[in-house]
Amino acid sequence: MPKWVEEGFKEYQKRLPSDNALILKEIPLQKRVGDFVETKARQKESKEILEAIPKNSYIIALDERGKEYTSEDLAQKFSKLKLEYSSIALLVGGPEGHSDEVRAKAHELWSLGKLTLPHPLVRIVLAETLYRAWSIEQGLPYHRA
Repeated sequence: MPKWVEEGFKEYQKRLPSDNALILKEIPLQKRVGDFVETKARQKESKEILEAIPKNSYIIALDERGKEYTSEDLAQKFSKLKLEYSSIALLVGGPEGHSDEVRAKAHELWSLGKLTLPHPLVRIVLAETLYRAWSIEQGLPYHRA
């Protein structure tokens, strides 16, 4: 990732308290050469994604067909989920999106909107969105600043 992406992500990461830690687990993108290899690469990525999910996590797969939320709705949702689950796993897929297996394991599909965003922007948008939801939950002025 470019330096600006790492810096932007780290900025939101450091703003969140330890009980709302933002932890990034990167799955290496597999090389894609031809249809057969693309299928195999996606299968390997899917397996690695599922293995990286912490136990007792609420699983949200980012997907263009998923539900869209307002910031306020996310704040309420995350507040409730934290009472029942030890962590919330947000899954970002590879170039072809998530496999059917990953989508089936997810508790829900979530969309950041109808635009297609490159992975570097998704990382920062997602980090900011989570920080914003937390700040709303805490009653901080960030949301309206």
